[in-house]
Amino acid sequence: MGYSKIVKIVLWVLMVIGIAIGVWGFVADFNSASVDALLRWGYIMVIAGIAIAVLMGFIIAIINNPKSLVKMLLALVGCAIVVGVAYFLASGDELVGYIGTQPDANTLKMTDTILNLAYIACGGAVLAIIFGACFTAYRNSK
Repeated sequence: MGYSKIVKIVLWVLMVIGIAIGVWGFVADFNSASVDALLRWGYIMVIAGIAIAVLMGFIIAIINNPKSLVKMLLALVGCAIVVGVAYFLASGDELVGYIGTQPDANTLKMTDTILNLAYIACGGAVLAIIFGACFTAYRNSK
């Protein structure tokens, strides 16, 4: 069985599982058990997608060009540093004006980290657009 055939089968199985969990969520009227299952499945899919992308990148880099592995490792370390900075900048303060029971400190710290990562990504995108426009204008002026 070829590599593409295995990938196609795995993708179909994952899609069927995702659809089944989604249908169960609608049928169960989004009670806490079905919502928890949907969220956990989403976490599993995101983590699996990131892991597969990184591992496949490593494997392809090793096969095609072993020297490019250093660049990939530097990019991975850079991403880890950005996530670490976002985590250490996260305050984890209690929610102001929230009437229900407060989430625990770990949940607040993680949500603040995700917000910080979103701000960093947005700022990076804006800077990339500005830098790209300036660089293109400079290159075209020559």
